Amino acid sequence: MFRAVFLQKSDTAVLSEVRELSEDSLPEGDVLVAVEYSTINYKDGLAITGRFPVVRQWPMVPGIDLAGTVESSANPRFKPGDKVLINGYGLGDAHWGGLAQKARVKSEWLIPVPSPFSTLNAMAIGTAGYTAMLCVLALEQHGVRPDRGPILVTGAAGGVGTIAIAVLAKLGFDVTASTGRLEEAAFLRQLGANQVIDRATLSSAGEMLGEEKWAGAIDTVGSATLANVCAATKYRGTVTACGLAQGLDFPTSVLPFILRNITLCGIDSVMAPYELRTEAWQRLARDLDVKKLDAVTQVLGLDQAIATASDVLSGKVRGRAVIDVNR
Repeated sequence: MFRAVFLQKSDTAVLSEVRELSEDSLPEGDVLVAVEYSTINYKDGLAITGRFPVVRQWPMVPGIDLAGTVESSANPRFKPGDKVLINGYGLGDAHWGGLAQKARVKSEWLIPVPSPFSTLNAMAIGTAGYTAMLCVLALEQHGVRPDRGPILVTGAAGGVGTIAIAVLAKLGFDVTASTGRLEEAAFLRQLGANQVIDRATLSSAGEMLGEEKWAGAIDTVGSATLANVCAATKYRGTVTACGLAQGLDFPTSVLPFILRNITLCGIDSVMAPYELRTEAWQRLARDLDVKKLDAVTQVLGLDQAIATASDVLSGKVRGRAVIDVNR
């Protein structure tokens, strides 16, 4: 038996509880992992609260991330005792996820935890940090360098935002952080932001084409914020879009694209190719200061996961909410 967050769907709501489950109930897979840590991401918050229909199969164990130790494996690539992690691949919405003490998964989803990270470090980074690095890789691929000008990070106090700031600062970028929590300004500067602005300056409907401010951006918010970011991006700049905290809409025009030749890159972390995933994790091992992870991470027990899901959706969680599933 093992403990897990367990979701069931009624006619009117999602029912969330922590309960004991039998190992026999685990879905198919060729590797059994003794999970050590998982996380609460925005998508997990939607799944646990039922606020948006992200879960595709019922019942479900949520958790789009996990890190732990291989307990048994039918694939010779992995052996008992190996430290491994997973991000995405339908974990937590189509396949039972990481908010449990056990997970049976497909071996092709597993990535060895890179040195110098522990399994706790891996989940302090998690999908949020891995997504942040995918954004950085896309900016670099499109020629955005520190000498091109400032980089904007929206939703800066959240999981993607905090890791993005830390990585960009280490790479030498001049980072502007946009947040609705200006009381976190000192914290964001500690991570590496040179300037902190109020998200209200970006979140309302604005001009279709504004003053050129940023060489690139990492946007986690969507909606009017993303539209305003594109309108203020410099000639041949690049904006990466990886979130929808403000909304699904995108009220903009073609002007920034055809007059300033900007690029808008969609960032998908769920089904990204394995080679890109491993590159992102190798770069995180090189370009993320492990010491900064403590400042962006809170570690909670499994019984706290359900309440934390609502806090994540409300924007009350600074940085990363890591769940110790054995606590």
